[in-house]
Amino acid sequence: MGVETLKSLYRFDLAEGTMSEGFLAGVDEAGRGPLAGPVVAAAVLFRAFPAGSGNGVWKALSDLNDSKQLTARQREHLFPFISRYARVGIGTVHEREIDTLNIFQATRLAMRKAVLNLTCTPRLLLVDGKNMKIDLPLPQKSVIGGDRKSACIAAASVIAKGVRDAWMQSLDTLYPGYHFSRHKGYGTREHLACLERLGPSPVHRQSFAPVRACAGASA
Repeated sequence: MGVETLKSLYRFDLAEGTMSEGFLAGVDEAGRGPLAGPVVAAAVLFRAFPAGSGNGVWKALSDLNDSKQLTARQREHLFPFISRYARVGIGTVHEREIDTLNIFQATRLAMRKAVLNLTCTPRLLLVDGKNMKIDLPLPQKSVIGGDRKSACIAAASVIAKGVRDAWMQSLDTLYPGYHFSRHKGYGTREHLACLERLGPSPVHRQSFAPVRACAGASA
């Protein structure tokens, strides 16, 4: 990783069109797989990306990559710089909505909310995932593995994960027996053991099979 990776991500976006303000926004989500907590999406539109690699923006964002490829410390470092150099929109869909809609539709809704929460309207959306269509009358393109290809999608992945991780930290203080701060709601062995012992909490996704199974056992 480093400036060369960032240049590669930037070139991908540049190939999709101008990076001038108002043109291109990347959209990604965090939290489709967990058994608890919300799904969070972010839309990121860089105000202007400098051409010269010696610029301070390049140094500040030099670690930018798919959030899953970064350490927690790298994500924490990047978060304020992305917020400084880009327009950012956040969309959140909570557990009960996920149970009502299903996780795919809830993710689409979170992405729609994220784009609508941008302070300007992009002329093109790059959306991470296969056939991930956002219900908005905007030109958009699905990019498989986009968080490893596009600067704006990678930035969206960092923002979405940062927001969701902080949310799960706060849920850990409300429901300390589940250790949400450690596994962030994913179905780890530790989390499943907590579910089996305590039963589902109010923030668990009741429509997900492991949660249903524990709810039935504790009924």
